[in-house]
Amino acid sequence: MTLLESIGVNRPVMALSFARLADALGNSILFIVLPLYVAKLSAPWFPFPEPVRVGILLSLFGLMAASFQPLMGALSDRLGKRKIIIQAGLLIMGVGTLGFMFAARFTDLLLLRAMQGIGVALTIPASMAIMAAVTTKQTRGGSMGVYTTMRMVGFAIGPLLGGVIVVHLGFNAAFATGGTLIFIGMGLVQMWVKDVPVSDPEAGARTFKLWDREIYTPDLVALSLATFVMAGAFSMMTTLEKQFNERLHETAIGFSIAFSAVMISRLIFQIPLGRLSDRLGRKPLIISGLVFMAPATALLGIVGTTGQLTGLRLLQGIAAAAIAAPAFALAGDIAKSGGEGRQMSIITMGFGLGIAFGPLMAGALDIFSFELPFLVGGVMCLAGAWIVVRWVPETVDRKRPAG
Repeated sequence: MTLLESIGVNRPVMALSFARLADALGNSILFIVLPLYVAKLSAPWFPFPEPVRVGILLSLFGLMAASFQPLMGALSDRLGKRKIIIQAGLLIMGVGTLGFMFAARFTDLLLLRAMQGIGVALTIPASMAIMAAVTTKQTRGGSMGVYTTMRMVGFAIGPLLGGVIVVHLGFNAAFATGGTLIFIGMGLVQMWVKDVPVSDPEAGARTFKLWDREIYTPDLVALSLATFVMAGAFSMMTTLEKQFNERLHETAIGFSIAFSAVMISRLIFQIPLGRLSDRLGRKPLIISGLVFMAPATALLGIVGTTGQLTGLRLLQGIAAAAIAAPAFALAGDIAKSGGEGRQMSIITMGFGLGIAFGPLMAGALDIFSFELPFLVGGVMCLAGAWIVVRWVPETVDRKRPAG
């Protein structure tokens, strides 16, 4: 048995992970570029302060992605053609990214960002369904760790790349690079990822529902809330890029380094912590991550240097690593065969809503105080930890070694 096989990494896992790396790299370039791009375009229908407009734009992506994920997860279960759904989502994302080059006003940005959100909604549930189907409980934490780590590699490099490109080559070059990378991810999926048949023989006969209450069990909803507060905590600073740059006297490159720090520490700790959840249990790691995330988030509002900002982002990344892979693995543990797309979409929906809510909340609360969004984010993390304690079960038998 190879080292990769010992932590649950088979060929489908690695293939999907590399494909996710490419499209995450292309999409994350926009994290740095869009907040700066908003200031260049007119917004006659949105006479709000710039931080609020940035929050609306960034949040729309997550809101659209989260809203459509349960529907797209159910669609992937019913059709049993998850690969083509992934490809369709990547195509929409790539076209939407290139479309930013031709945007003339703020409303154009909103339409393109909504389009990208729908593309992500197609891609993520189908990808997670394949991941759940090709892994086992004994190594699922390690497998999810590898998958999310490769995704984090893209999210770590993308903002750095975006900051450098926009400073030296301009906005259009950044959009063109992002779109090209997403299309590369599409090519990798086509070459390396194979469909996994849906194992539920009743899938075709089941009534197709836009909203299926049966899948919203307390444990899945609680896990969704955990990923929601995690994503909201580390995404809210995106809206306040200009404010951070002014307060810390830094450029877009300095901000991009600090922003990417959370991805870098996730890159380092995601696989070990995911594998640790296979042995010690999922629930203790998720709770510890949320508790650790609280002060790391609350202190962001009082940093005085780029170094301090980067250090807190590194701590946020460690906390997120303790939450993400164990939460996704636990969701895979309790998902019913044949319904992985629908049930895994509940967790990814929470993540998407967090990505949407964090920037929007930061833009709105910044009107009152720069520190307020981060204090609220810290309190939300503690509330999320209590919810996990109360409602989430443990699926790992710690009496018996995993793997």
